Formats: sequence, structure tokens, C-alpha cells
Amino acid sequence: MTDNSPLTTEIKRQIKAMGPMPVWRYMELCLTHPDYGYYVSRDPLGREGDFTTSPEISQMFGELIGLWAASVWKAMGDPAELRLIELGPGRGTMMADALRALRVLPPLYQSLSVHLVEINPVLREKQRTTLAGIREVNWHDSLEDVPPGPAVILANEYFDVLPIHQAVKRDEGWHERVVELSASGELMFGVAEAPIPRFEVLLPPLVRAAPVGALFEWRPDTTMMKLATRLRDQGGAALIIDYGHVRSDVGDTFQAIARHSYADPLSNCGRADLTAHVDFAALARAAEDVGARAHGPVTQGEFLKRLGIESRAVTLMAKAAPQVSENVAAALQRLTGQGRGSMGSMFKVLGISDPTLQTLVALSDDAERAAEAKAAT
Repeated sequence: MTDNSPLTTEIKRQIKAMGPMPVWRYMELCLTHPDYGYYVSRDPLGREGDFTTSPEISQMFGELIGLWAASVWKAMGDPAELRLIELGPGRGTMMADALRALRVLPPLYQSLSVHLVEINPVLREKQRTTLAGIREVNWHDSLEDVPPGPAVILANEYFDVLPIHQAVKRDEGWHERVVELSASGELMFGVAEAPIPRFEVLLPPLVRAAPVGALFEWRPDTTMMKLATRLRDQGGAALIIDYGHVRSDVGDTFQAIARHSYADPLSNCGRADLTAHVDFAALARAAEDVGARAHGPVTQGEFLKRLGIESRAVTLMAKAAPQVSENVAAALQRLTGQGRGSMGSMFKVLGISDPTLQTLVALSDDAERAAEAKAAT
């Protein structure tokens, strides 16, 4: 396919002028360039877009997230005011379904103020339409813009699009991976000439022992540390749902998705979604480093089952026509199942809370859940 993307032309111009570009900067430009960035001017979701998220698959997902938020509110001691915040809320589908579930608890519902962190004007309009008549909504460009106060923060497929650094191990150390120009003037991957100073001392032990040729990727801790610091100081919890791994390890997960298929990440810049797997161990470490508490991670399938998605599916199917019932069953399998096309094991769920919250529903380990059950009886 011919690459006539204006952003490709711009990136090539920058590389010619300033030299090879780190992968993180390339990813940042492709996603958030003010004129041509993928997330700045389009709706990437659904059948006509490039990918489908869990809230778009079934109402059950958002409803259960809403009930999870209610459990956090109860654990916090029923505060009179609660910020319900979503980072990267897509079309607003998850928030709409969550709010519908929360209506059954009038004291909580009345305490809520809803805040969406979204930079895409196209998606803001979709969110405005989705949530019209449901709840007054406040939009913000960043989490720091949300007014202070106790909060429940939701982030579904948010961290995977934050730009990553990549480094390749050579005999003399780790070198940052870059995007440069080939002899024919096309974009290609390369590595910086000089190694990253003292990089080894920052690495997890498993990565430090990796062989020459291994690739390690990481995201700066800034976003998680800001989120965790807010929760530590003002109270509440966050729910992070994304695809990724539970321990820090080597491997190249940088990829492009266009029209529900994998694409070349160095082609048609700004016209495909660029992502990389989330390192949940790194997120948990960053939160704990500032004094917040991490819970989990667990797989999405296990998390949703603990919240009762199977019972909810049975209820919906009992009231539905055969075709609708089949759709509910298919959605349940896709959200909780394993294997190709299912999200139950690939996606993980991590909770972050202020340190006073000892446990979070559906994220406790077996011993904690046993204690919860005993206390409940």
C-alpha cells in the first residue's frame, strides 16, 4: 500500500534534520501529533474503526465495573462526594453502563461527579451523545485538571498507548532503539550508537540477565506516579485493565493495528493505532514507590467472574430472544475465555488504592478473599 501519510513525510523531515528518533518519540508523534495524530481527530472504535474494546462487546462489562466502583465507595466509608474519573473513555459506553448500574444506590449516585479525561474532540462529541440525559459530565485534558477529592479512577486500554522506550542489549551495554532512514529514504529501526549510561542498575533482575540481542521496553513511571499520589493523598482507588504481562521481562511488543488487523508500525504514520503490552509489575512498583497500595493483577476473566458476570449473563439470556441470547453467550466467552479471539487471559486487571484500603473486591488473593467471606458471614 502506498504510504502517502502527511505525518510520514513530517517524521522523515525531522529525522533528516535532527537524526534518528527514539521509538518513544516516534510513537508519541504518531498518536498525538496536533494535526495528524491518530488519537487527535478520529473515532478508532467498533466495526468501522480499527479495534473493539470490552465495553463495546457487552453492557455486562461496564455494569460490573460500576458495581466494583460502588464496592470501593462502601470501603471508603460512604464519602459524601466522590469523583468518578475515566481515562481515555472511548465513546463513553463503559461510563454509561456503569452509571446505569449505580442508579440502584441513590446515596452513591447522588454523591458522584463524573469526569472524563479525553483529548480527542471527535470522541468527546461521541461521549457527549452517549451520556446525554444520564449525567452531567466534566471533560479534562489530563488527570491533573480534575478537581481534588476522593476518587474512583477507571482506565480501560489506556496505558497500552502511552509511548514506550525500547533498548537493545549489545556487548558493551544497552542501546536505545530508534527510528531512522534507510539508504533509500524509508523509515526503519536502528539503535543509538552510544549505550545508555548505567542502564543495567535500573533493570529488574530477570532483564539484567538477558542475552545479547534481547530487547527491553519500558514506560516512564510519571503517569502512574501522578495517579497513585492523588489516591494516596485524597483517597480512593483506580482500576487498570489492559493487555500485558505480570512480570517485567524482555521482548518486543510494539505493534500497529488498523482495520482490526496487524499493520507495519513504520508505515502510514498517524493512520494506525500504535500500542505495546503493559508491564503490570512496573505499574505496581511505581504505585508502591509513592506510598499507594497495589492489588493484583489478576486476569480479566477471573476478575469478571469474581464480580458475577456469569450470573449476569444467565439473567440477560433468560429474558432475551434466541439470537440475543446467543450474542450474550458469545460476549461472555470473548470477555472471559482463553485462546484466540478471547480476552480473558490476555487482559489483566490491577487495582491501585490509598494505603488505608487493605483489599479491593475481586482483586484480593485467595487468603484475603477467604477472610472477606468469613467476615461477611
